[in-house]
Amino acid sequence: MSLDSLKSRIPDYAKDLKLNLGSVIGNSDLPAQQLWGTVLSTAIASRSAIVLRELEPEAKANLSPEAYTAAKAAAAVMAMNNVFYRTRHLLSDHEYGTLRAGLRMNVIGNPGVDKVDFEFWSFAVSAINGCGMCLDSHEQVLRKAGVEREVVQEAFKIAAVIQAVAATLDAEAALAE
Repeated sequence: MSLDSLKSRIPDYAKDLKLNLGSVIGNSDLPAQQLWGTVLSTAIASRSAIVLRELEPEAKANLSPEAYTAAKAAAAVMAMNNVFYRTRHLLSDHEYGTLRAGLRMNVIGNPGVDKVDFEFWSFAVSAINGCGMCLDSHEQVLRKAGVEREVVQEAFKIAAVIQAVAATLDAEAALAE
């Protein structure tokens, strides 16, 4: 299972996705840990068993055990945070924003990998989950750390393509049943 295997599963009508998948992953200038952590965390966030099964082995082969675990942790903690903070932001009653969250997020403070990589993965997952507050927060940390806008954009390009591939392949699987 691999990127090539995943690309071969994409139907002809979604050829743009196949090309974009090859571009954002296969031709990326990101450091390997940043790239494959983003691929793994967004594959998890896509909620597609097909995409995760195809990309996880290659991600695992390209990540240290610590980075592999941290990328999964980013997907896990952001699944919680994105719902919580998106809801808090969307509620008309802004008093919720003054209440203590009371949720454990220790992994954000000590992810076991470079903080910038973890923020990058958290940002990408937040793009899939659509939490504007989280996107702004993680983007600010990345920019403050010196990450250029073009590099930050790579995170949400990967997220966008993986999410689109997941939606397409899951729809095809459902239609084939």
